[in-house]
Amino acid sequence: MKTAMQEHFEWLQENQLYFGIPIEAIDNAEDLLEKEKQQIIDAASNHCYPTEGEALMYAEQYYNQTYNQNK
Repeated sequence: MKTAMQEHFEWLQENQLYFGIPIEAIDNAEDLLEKEKQQIIDAASNHCYPTEGEALMYAEQYYNQTYNQNK
């Protein structure tokens, strides 16, 4: 599964030359993709776990299993 931001980022990369998309727009989308990742991890870590570190570990694991298409 891909997030909407991942799909948009890929679309920008694939259509950069065709539409003349500035490199700055792609860089901005990449920054927003990282921000979205952190928001998803933060949301997933709001579950009740014994420790904050454990919550973060499970949240990152959730993100990687669900959205990380690079692995």
